[in-house]
Amino acid sequence: MSGASGGRAAVIAGIGCHLPPDVVTNEELTRRLDTSDEWIRSRTGIATRHMVAPGVATSDLAVEAGRRALESAGGGADAVVLATTTPDRPCPATAPDVAHRLGLGGVAAFDVSAVCSGFLYGLAAAAGFIASGTAERVLLIAADAFSTIIDPQDRGTAVIFADGAGAVVLRAGDASEPGAVGRVVLGSDGGLNRLIQVPAGGSRQRSSGVAPEPGEEFFRMAGREVYRHAVERMTTSSRQAAEAAGWDTPAAADRFAAHQANARILATVADDLGIAHERRLSNIERVGNTGAASLAVLLAQAAAEGTLTAGHRLLLTAFGGGLTWGATALVWPDVKAL
Repeated sequence: MSGASGGRAAVIAGIGCHLPPDVVTNEELTRRLDTSDEWIRSRTGIATRHMVAPGVATSDLAVEAGRRALESAGGGADAVVLATTTPDRPCPATAPDVAHRLGLGGVAAFDVSAVCSGFLYGLAAAAGFIASGTAERVLLIAADAFSTIIDPQDRGTAVIFADGAGAVVLRAGDASEPGAVGRVVLGSDGGLNRLIQVPAGGSRQRSSGVAPEPGEEFFRMAGREVYRHAVERMTTSSRQAAEAAGWDTPAAADRFAAHQANARILATVADDLGIAHERRLSNIERVGNTGAASLAVLLAQAAAEGTLTAGHRLLLTAFGGGLTWGATALVWPDVKAL
């Protein structure tokens, strides 16, 4: 099962996702980048990705994914947590606007910023709200419009990152139930924040009195160094999560869902954990790296397609800027994904 038996816990009650309708193929990217379809596929595993149209913001994606998760769960929520790296604006948080547009009234609502680990950080926060009695039902949304902060001429990031949103509804329940969220293993290393960053736009750059250099408003990533840390941290945290769930080994997972960062990273982590190929969930070929939304979109699509079903022991892990990482293990409940 997913942790200690008995006691109040957060239980997954609904799930949904939304991808913007505009699909960008590798061939389209080759028209403006020095690259090829073969180069992109061999290094990232990506063939297509979804991107927002002009004027569409992260909140628009979040509202649609949230609406579907609420419909899946058959009810509302008394708190909203939004994991995102691309808020509509620096201030205020985007979550209150999303809650308002979903008709949830004056519920508690706030953003979580942990880049691609955002869904797991948000899951821990939402579960804590429920475990403490602060909330009975929490809508957790992970949404990013990464295309809005990517340099369109940067081959290292423009071919990887994309847009999307996924959401789950958590309800108060018992820790022994399928879908109960147990321990979420989380970690960070701020000493390596340079590896994944947007240099300009924050108080550090603004207070310097120095105008940003051209391109510093865009997302930057040191790909080779990130690869090594991503593999190490996702592998280690996955082992810790499996142990916390009482599993003999991570290979006991019926399904393994890792943040869809890069096909090579995913394969290396799964191989290191001993996860059989048929137990690995992946959608990176179709949707690319959707940031914080990655895990939530993957779970919603897998549940809708029938590759993730009730009773499956599920191992989740992610890695992102900060640096941040996390993992958790649970038993998938009987929910209908929208």
